[in-house]
Amino acid sequence: MPIGIASYLCASIFMDDKKRLRLKVVFPFFAATIMVLGMVIGFRLHDTLRNKRDISTVVERSDRLEQLIDLIRQNYVDSINTDGLYSDAIKGILSHLDPHTTYIPADELDAVNDGLSGSFFGIGIEYAIIRDSLQVTYVVPNGPSALAGVRVGDRIIKVNDTLVAGAGLPSQSIVDKLRGAQNTEVDVSVKSIDAPGIRDLKIVRDEVPIVSVDAGFMLDANTGYIKINRFSATTYAEFAKALTAVKRKGATNLILDLRQNPGGYLDAARDIADEFLDDHKLIVYTKSLHEKEQDYRAVNDGMFEEGRLIILIDEGSASASEILAGAVQDWDRGVIVGHRSFGKGLVQEQYNLDDGSALRLTIARYYTPSGRSIQRSFKKGKAAYAAAYAARFKDGELTGDTSVAKEDTQAYYTLVTHRLVHGGGGIKPDVYVPYDSGRISPEMLHLLVSDHLQEAIWDYYSEHYKSLKSYQSSLDFSRNFKGGTDILESFLRKLPPSGRLMATSVFQRPQNRDYFLLQTRSQIARILFGNNGYYAVSATGDDFIKEALQIIHSSKYDQLIGRKPVHP
Repeated sequence: MPIGIASYLCASIFMDDKKRLRLKVVFPFFAATIMVLGMVIGFRLHDTLRNKRDISTVVERSDRLEQLIDLIRQNYVDSINTDGLYSDAIKGILSHLDPHTTYIPADELDAVNDGLSGSFFGIGIEYAIIRDSLQVTYVVPNGPSALAGVRVGDRIIKVNDTLVAGAGLPSQSIVDKLRGAQNTEVDVSVKSIDAPGIRDLKIVRDEVPIVSVDAGFMLDANTGYIKINRFSATTYAEFAKALTAVKRKGATNLILDLRQNPGGYLDAARDIADEFLDDHKLIVYTKSLHEKEQDYRAVNDGMFEEGRLIILIDEGSASASEILAGAVQDWDRGVIVGHRSFGKGLVQEQYNLDDGSALRLTIARYYTPSGRSIQRSFKKGKAAYAAAYAARFKDGELTGDTSVAKEDTQAYYTLVTHRLVHGGGGIKPDVYVPYDSGRISPEMLHLLVSDHLQEAIWDYYSEHYKSLKSYQSSLDFSRNFKGGTDILESFLRKLPPSGRLMATSVFQRPQNRDYFLLQTRSQIARILFGNNGYYAVSATGDDFIKEALQIIHSSKYDQLIGRKPVHP
């Protein structure tokens, strides 16, 4: 999610900081970040953010707290920041609640909300910081920067009158300079790969989409692949467009990738589930102390109610992702492949506070169609809750020892073929796919996120710009590109002696070297063809996708979901 996915909300002008591009290849290591992000995002059930409820409609002001702080303000021996007292009081109150009830300060709320609204106002680029310079890594098609003439590979030298190349400015400072109100102008100076001199461009800020469907393409003649990074206000429309496209290309099978997807809006997950389920089948239901039980069912004729379906999940798949996977599993509609999901079965609703901050309060629990709650226990406190999640990376569960997942204590059965499934602790996949421990070692991570690797990739792109542009598609690139070894050698030359020694040790294992080369090729493909290019190339070495394809093209699919083959 690629995860990649914490920077999706934080970089509110739809741009990368220097790590975002790199993190797309090492998502297992950032699951803890995704967990925190999932807590912040929460999972809104009833309304979109346009209909947020004001806190005054549901709670009264605490006179006792106000009186206490007033007494401190008026009589304490030293001056004190009363805003800090309020913040500490809020944290103390929430410490007694569940891990997913969160307070969002006013200065963070817009960035958090933008990630789920589906768009914002900006200039429409992504960038990476290479050698303390802003390298444009993606330009939104037909967006403000594209219309002004900005191209992938351009280096941004100045923003208005401020030098940003070599200036060591923090990423947020650059974001603030480029983001602004709709129809306002920003002047940028750029240096292109294929032209001398510096071009001065005027960009008119406008609405920029925040894409939640990263990729949609054909894996083979009849198998489509769609990757969703979160469930936002625009996700269903994006998904429907991608599904229509792969069906037109002949997809009768579908692999839906929800790995590292921390959740978001229920409506988006429900609408996508509706495309897979028929006959008003139950998708999810909620129970609450203060509200009536509410059912959410399939209501439309779906675009993919027939055909083999596999959903990929992992430890970063949470909330709305688990609802979608749980509904498909409970109705024996498809096969779930990957790792045990995060385990978040609580519903949050957002309430605005008078100072511009917000409270996302847990108001209900949700249950899959078979009656499962997949929420992990938090009885031992938030610290233990987080530690139990992080332990998955240490206790062997993610590299093949599934016996360590002992949180599931109650048996449930699917609704068509009555297969055994479990409640609590997340959605357990029908087929586990262990991570290769060599690929997720700290040493490999260090190499993949190295500044030197990014320099080597962009140096190669700059030097071979014309020949790289000759590739017609990601498939053409995947089959014929031979430059990965050159990038590796350039990378090794850039490393200090200690780093070169470590890299040599890592690459002694052929599988590690092959994986590293695959990631460098995938990142070049992303520069050329966007996220579709990245995922199309990386899929060729993705063990999850390999397993999914093996299942989809064999009798194992029917065996796993307990159905009799259509063609004996």
